[in-house]
Amino acid sequence: MSQKILESHLSRSAYVYLRQSTMGQVKCNQESTQRQYALKNKALSMGWGDNQIKILDGDLGISGTQSNNREDFKALVADVSMKKVGSVFALEASRLSRSCADWHRLLELCSLTGTLIIDEDGCYDPSDFNDQLLLNMKGTMSYAELHFIRARLDGGRNNKAKKGDLRSLLPIGFVYDREKKTILDPDIQIRKAVQLLFDVFDECGSAFGVMQYFVNHNLQFPKRAYGGLWNGKIIWGALNHSRVVGILRNPSYAGAYAYGKCRYEKRMTSEGSIKTDVNHLPMESWKVLIKDHHEGYVSWDKHLKNRHILENNRTHEKSTGPVRKGEGLLQGLLICKICGHRLTVSYKLPDMTPAYQCAWRKRNGISHETCMGIKGVSLDKAVSERILEIMKPVQLNIAVEALEEVERREVTLNNQWLMRIQRAEYEANLAQRSYEEVDPSNRLVAATLEKKWNDALENLANSRNEYECYREKNTLHMTTEQKQQIKELAEDLPRLWNAPTTQARDRKRILRLLIKDITIERKNEERNVVLYIRWQGGATEEMRVPFPLRTFDKYRTPKEIIEIIRKLAMNYTDEKIVDHLNAQGLKSGKGNAFTVASVQWIRHKNSIPFCHPPRAKDEFGVPEVAQKFGISPDAIYYWIKHNLLKEHQIKRKPYRIILDSETEETFKRLIQNSKLLQKRIKEVPL
Repeated sequence: MSQKILESHLSRSAYVYLRQSTMGQVKCNQESTQRQYALKNKALSMGWGDNQIKILDGDLGISGTQSNNREDFKALVADVSMKKVGSVFALEASRLSRSCADWHRLLELCSLTGTLIIDEDGCYDPSDFNDQLLLNMKGTMSYAELHFIRARLDGGRNNKAKKGDLRSLLPIGFVYDREKKTILDPDIQIRKAVQLLFDVFDECGSAFGVMQYFVNHNLQFPKRAYGGLWNGKIIWGALNHSRVVGILRNPSYAGAYAYGKCRYEKRMTSEGSIKTDVNHLPMESWKVLIKDHHEGYVSWDKHLKNRHILENNRTHEKSTGPVRKGEGLLQGLLICKICGHRLTVSYKLPDMTPAYQCAWRKRNGISHETCMGIKGVSLDKAVSERILEIMKPVQLNIAVEALEEVERREVTLNNQWLMRIQRAEYEANLAQRSYEEVDPSNRLVAATLEKKWNDALENLANSRNEYECYREKNTLHMTTEQKQQIKELAEDLPRLWNAPTTQARDRKRILRLLIKDITIERKNEERNVVLYIRWQGGATEEMRVPFPLRTFDKYRTPKEIIEIIRKLAMNYTDEKIVDHLNAQGLKSGKGNAFTVASVQWIRHKNSIPFCHPPRAKDEFGVPEVAQKFGISPDAIYYWIKHNLLKEHQIKRKPYRIILDSETEETFKRLIQNSKLLQKRIKEVPL
């Protein structure tokens, strides 16, 4: 027994710490595991009792580069710090930790608490300078050993990857041949399913749309299992959104070999543990990219275009975003000239008309007002008319190609269903042969195989029934006459564009194929909006769109009708003007027939004088009568309003008073009965 082992050490527990870096080492390297368990016998021989020895084997198969996921190592450090441990046994002292921080912290705690470290090379007292120096050297050499091993492995792996020979798990649709070269999967159903995914994405332009297409048509997508009893087996199931995005972004489907697409970075969490994050690098930062490495499903240019579409579909201000529901055709294309950010679209009730607005500066506290806001109907109409004008020469070709694409898609879907039924028939036949080949007396095995055969037959029947339902609901039956009607309809693209059956999503996709973005500038003084259109080919164009009419401008009487009223008012009364306008079939700003009140309002707003018709000798105006009797005109208006004058004594619009003897007597009587007028009356000669 070593002289360094004292009674104080034997009075405390002895910890035997076991660790291997991976589960593969635990499974395959049994000798190392047995040697570590045998350290218990060494502790017994050195004087510790059986009940004093504690074996820590919970960290088997866990790397020693960090301690956050090693629970037994955490328990060891805690017990050492509380002076519960007399010695720590390990096969090699460096196995305790591969991290310099954890290693030196453990040594410092052992030095403070008088805990020994014992391995196959000897017994070390960390409180002794020479032993501590030796342990530090062992820890440094262990850390350097990891670096050298990792450098050699990474160097060989990188060199093999540069030649395109580094093998990894292939995505669905590819397999390795006998020469370990990447080829398309020989299963035609798998190839057709993958190709259909890319074709549908070309049509809808979004990963979510591809997923919905497979769900709506009850189509399944293959997935290869790795590990376990199902290793290498193809499993058919539902297609989800993440798988669609992964396939579209994977360069392998474009026939390219890529390596080093991700970078692993460690960071400290708020709890103090170390976490490894996977960061996807841009394509220019990939370590290896070999184009035309193998046969693919799409071209490299098509792959780059798909990645660009996925990037634009992301919901952030630098991208157009995916095509969404709503009638706003310019959603995601408009860029504010003031702040450079994209305008958002909102829909106003009750008719859900689109409106575009840029509120970036207000949202970020830069300004108290929005950059701009404008109704979208006029903008959408102007851009649509420009698109239809551009597309006129190719209308017929577009219709023919669309019709052919619909027919090809129908054939592809039908083939997918037929191959699904064919696979179900194969599995049913295979289950039948397995059942027929089993010994009938072995009822345990025969019962299992019989159930498997029944399940296969049931799956086959379900597949056929689902196929029949699909044929009844979705199969396209198009006659020659219908095809000709579609081609004739294509010659009138504006009518097809504006048809109620044409969805806004389809119009938006066409716009994005032709237009890259539109910078918008609002000019209030000129009452118009300037659109700076940037086409996909790089050409630019400027378009001016007038502001939509305000409500009072929309219902304003046209200037032409106002001029007609101005000329008629010189010779005709309001009643005759109304008769003349209605006889000509003219309408007001609201589309109604003219009335006396509406003509009077138009004259008032446009300062059109009233035409006074010729009057008789005994007819006088209100101001003239007031001057004659020396009273205020307001008094006469008061008498007229309260019916103190008889109807045959006045004429209306404007008021004219028939001044005869009876009327003069009436005026004198009214004046005498008014005390207020008696005070103000003045004699005026006739």
